[in-house]
Amino acid sequence: MTDEQQHPEGTDQPQGGSVPPEGTPRVTDKRRIDPETHLLRDPTPEEAVLDAAAEAVAGAAADATPSEAERLAAERLEELQRAQAAHYNLEQQYAAYVKRSKVEANAAHERGVASVAEALIPVLDDIALARQHGDLSGPFASIAEKLEATLQRLGVERYGEAGEPFDPNVHEALMHGHSADVTEPTVQQVLQPGYRAGERILRAARVAVVDPEG
Repeated sequence: MTDEQQHPEGTDQPQGGSVPPEGTPRVTDKRRIDPETHLLRDPTPEEAVLDAAAEAVAGAAADATPSEAERLAAERLEELQRAQAAHYNLEQQYAAYVKRSKVEANAAHERGVASVAEALIPVLDDIALARQHGDLSGPFASIAEKLEATLQRLGVERYGEAGEPFDPNVHEALMHGHSADVTEPTVQQVLQPGYRAGERILRAARVAVVDPEG
């Protein structure tokens, strides 16, 4: 028998192997390979839900009528959408929790710094007074400078200068007078400097203030 008789012209020939007979079960390899490590990886929760839904629909559709298969597919699709919505809600709740935790941690840090700085204000006043009288020298001067530098790194700032406009939000007037040299309420003298940490006033600057005459 010739080749033409064995394979009549126009007949599709299998390539790369024989075609399995009709009705033979087909096996699909659903393993997932990591593109970087080339190793098997576990499916994600969404992929697992998709696989389960696809298998359920395929198994039910084999023995179901077209209308039943459509109903099953719709039910599985709804289940998948609900699972995706639940997963999304969980992600959003976790993101909100992380954000809230960071805000609370920062607030707790600021409260801690403010509490320590407020307790040290009397010490800082003594240091400033000793510096004004020339008594800040020797080892005590070095310790005072390190203390002030540490508080500055933590965001604690000393403020209050003579000649700056008086602001009742950050200044406390202990003395009051009038002067022809100013055009607005002005700090004439700083009796005790103020301290703040960020936007929080730890102690208002205690000052002598003058208003314009007339």
